[in-house]
Amino acid sequence: MNIATFGFIVFGVLLNAIAQLLLKAGTKNIGEIHLTLNNLFSVGLKVAMQLPIIGGLTCYVLSVVLWIIALSRVDVSIAYPMLSLGYVVTAIGAWYLFGEALTVQRLVAIGIILVGVALLART
Repeated sequence: MNIATFGFIVFGVLLNAIAQLLLKAGTKNIGEIHLTLNNLFSVGLKVAMQLPIIGGLTCYVLSVVLWIIALSRVDVSIAYPMLSLGYVVTAIGAWYLFGEALTVQRLVAIGIILVGVALLART
């Protein structure tokens, strides 16, 4: 895999992780969502008006564009496991932004993911 292809994969994964963090930020602004037939429109409008959610959805769209470019250049059996880098970025971002716990077990899992991605990238 060349550096450009690796870049498309990594930036796509980063955008996907950023999208998750923005969606979480938007839902923190809204609070817990309880949908019923009576409030479907008003809740949907409330969600659609959240700038972090709009930003998250935009990041998703851009990540899909980069992902399609990456898949045109590399086997899906190589590219798809790289998505696990998103878990690493999201866990660290959630810890930093939202105060979510990074336990020893999670840190060990993150280390295992990083070793796996490094091995995969070398093939």
